[in-house]
Amino acid sequence: MIVVLRQNVESEKINKLVSHFEEMGLSCHNSTGAHTTILGIIGDTSRVDIDAVRAIEIVEDVKRVSEPYKAVNRKFQPQDTIIGVKTKYGMESKLGGGFFGVIAGPCSVECEEQIVSVARKVKESGATMLRGGAFKPRTSPYSFQGLHAEGLDLLMIAKQETGLPIVSEIMDLSHIELFRDVDVIQVGARNMQNFEMLKALGHCGKPVLLKRGLANTMEEFLMSAEYIMAGGNTEVILCERGIRTFETMTRNTLDISAVPVLKHQSHLPVVVDPSHAAGIPWLVEPLSKASISAGADGLMIEVHNNPSAALSDGAQSLTPAQFDNIMKQLKMQLEFEEKSISLV
Repeated sequence: MIVVLRQNVESEKINKLVSHFEEMGLSCHNSTGAHTTILGIIGDTSRVDIDAVRAIEIVEDVKRVSEPYKAVNRKFQPQDTIIGVKTKYGMESKLGGGFFGVIAGPCSVECEEQIVSVARKVKESGATMLRGGAFKPRTSPYSFQGLHAEGLDLLMIAKQETGLPIVSEIMDLSHIELFRDVDVIQVGARNMQNFEMLKALGHCGKPVLLKRGLANTMEEFLMSAEYIMAGGNTEVILCERGIRTFETMTRNTLDISAVPVLKHQSHLPVVVDPSHAAGIPWLVEPLSKASISAGADGLMIEVHNNPSAALSDGAQSLTPAQFDNIMKQLKMQLEFEEKSISLV
């Protein structure tokens, strides 16, 4: 349920109304814009008398929300959420609301030389965050599974060397303490509906990058984000990474329509992972450009210093030189779109 308040309402009266709903066992999400304040009421609102609420002096209007997702809903918060990730130097790397982020790095952390080298290169090209997998979900049990805790330690070294915030995927709740220094915790496509993990990340106190499952609807995707926000964590980044279709010429099929749909339905920032969607390096540039045109708030691109020798997903990874060339093209497009890359 949404309660739209009149303009210039005293904060004391708003707090009194919020307390009224909380006494009914409901929670309130306060969204204050330039001209309008909206209270998003979450919980079992069937007991709420809409006419009685509408009659309150400070209330302009009351509306039911038909969608099952509430906190992530743009009706609850009309303005875009902007997520700022602190860098080593006290600045912020921002996503959303006109701020564009580029998350780049290897699929897997392999050694110190590799991750530090890639981190330096992608930063020089304009990346705002460093990605790297320490725990790797692989289809085959015989494939490289990542360096685990050692991989996270190596990411910390790369962060110290470059100042770039780090993004890494968590695979099990038992690992959450190991991620205490990770700036953005990634939930992979395979764990999009791991509801116990999502509930726990609702209390983790740091941004979560949630990837859409390869066979999930957008409503299911938004409901997974709702699990995180229901726990109190409002810093959720949605990531479209391609879905499984009948097509075999690409690794997955990038659902470019997901970007404007998600932006229309939700206030959360949306990033696109063209590397996983395509599985082909030369497709990364056109898919990145399409994502920007569709309204994306950021990109997640795989970069490896020697893709042919990579321990995982080398076939879809760009070299640092290829990434640099793409970034030059993307910066011109972003300038045209009046979006700014939030450099650290």
